[in-house]
Amino acid sequence: MNPLWFMRMAKWARRPPSMTQVKIVGAVLAIAVAIVLADKLGFWPDWARLDRAARPRLH
Repeated sequence: MNPLWFMRMAKWARRPPSMTQVKIVGAVLAIAVAIVLADKLGFWPDWARLDRAARPRLH
């Protein structure tokens, strides 16, 4: 592991994020999961989908 990660983990252990920050991150993750599930189950509207561009073929 990168030593910078250990320093960040130590900082979080000393001063954990506030409950508000935890709730915001949880809400964002829940929204992202809901969007992915709606897309996979077919409930996401066609106008909101991104058309995949064909990859250029190398000859």
